[in-house]
Amino acid sequence: MNDIPVAETLFAKGMDVNTTDPNANTLLMLAARDSHIDMAKRLLERRAKIAARNRYGETALMLAAGKGGLEMVKLLVEHGAGVNQPGWNPLIYAAWQGKTEVIKYLLEKGAEIDAVSPNGISALMMAAREGHFDTVKLLLWEIADPNLKSDSGMTARDWALKAGNTEIADLLRRAGAKE
Repeated sequence: MNDIPVAETLFAKGMDVNTTDPNANTLLMLAARDSHIDMAKRLLERRAKIAARNRYGETALMLAAGKGGLEMVKLLVEHGAGVNQPGWNPLIYAAWQGKTEVIKYLLEKGAEIDAVSPNGISALMMAAREGHFDTVKLLLWEIADPNLKSDSGMTARDWALKAGNTEIADLLRRAGAKE
């Protein structure tokens, strides 16, 4: 949704700014995911719930970190979105998509580099699995733990090898990942 005049008309007729779709995505989540900055600003002005979660546990910031862009991530953080959330978090979402600029920003804002998902996946593991060399390099530079293990007992290097990302596995080994 990016039609501000239509949205304003609907709000004037009583539509709740926190209306959700069948997956419990709010309008702010949809705007964040699709990087509709002006719409997100309008929704925030109308007091959209920034910490709302959809049925998958995702927040607007998580969706922006993974699918949106840096400008949207900054907007949401400036409006109070938390960079550290239990379980899946914005840093892991950004690592999943290889968004190094978003990762840098989240770390500057205090994101916990080795925070893990409910199944023990860290941002470093996600980036290694997905083949994002520059993201892995950045996370290692920022002192992510290359020997952290997921609930399945796999390290970032194991995830890289499983996905066939041998160049990343070698980088992790050189950074101190145990074999």
